[in-house]
Amino acid sequence: MKTTELTLPELAVISGTRAMLGAGTALLLGDSLKEEQKKAVGWTLLLIGAISTIPLAIGLFTRKR
Repeated sequence: MKTTELTLPELAVISGTRAMLGAGTALLLGDSLKEEQKKAVGWTLLLIGAISTIPLAIGLFTRKR
């Protein structure tokens, strides 16, 4: 099993991007807002979460030990 060490700020950023992905998905699937608002906010959060996860993942997997 491979292990990787993360600093607290790195862990916070990773957690934040995962939270944005989850919140965006929940808004897209939920019924709490008007349809137009739900789509705008949901897709924005989903895309920001996905786009910001890519460089984090690349940095994590290409990090030298």
